[in-house]
Amino acid sequence: MTLNAVNAGLDEKLFDYLQKSIKETAFYNLLGLELQLLAPGYAEFRVISTSQHTNSIGLIHGGLIISVVDATMGNAIRSLGMKGATVDISTSLMSTARLGDTIVARGKVLKAGKNLIFTEGQVYVGDILVADCKATFYKISDQNN
Repeated sequence: MTLNAVNAGLDEKLFDYLQKSIKETAFYNLLGLELQLLAPGYAEFRVISTSQHTNSIGLIHGGLIISVVDATMGNAIRSLGMKGATVDISTSLMSTARLGDTIVARGKVLKAGKNLIFTEGQVYVGDILVADCKATFYKISDQNN
């Protein structure tokens, strides 16, 4: 897990808190998630795919792709000082990732309402769009801690 992520406009205290929280999240470590950038309402992560991420035919499992983009959109929400839980996610897998690929996920908040937060995310390998996603999160709180 990298600690050299870019802070693109967050309050330094919030950025440090999120960076530490992300580093300590066991599931993110299991996936191999590396935070790349946080901005208000936006997050970017990457994963370098390994043999542990492959499916039975040797390609990167779609479940990894969906988990990565879900985590990315969730952290885009956290960059706004809110917490949310995924209640609906729709992902179109458009291409494949292969062993050794650098997988980059980008997520952003489209609208944060009183109870629901709407997001979108994309996953790329290089310039190739691997997945496009829309998700709705239930707002748990307006505070990260």
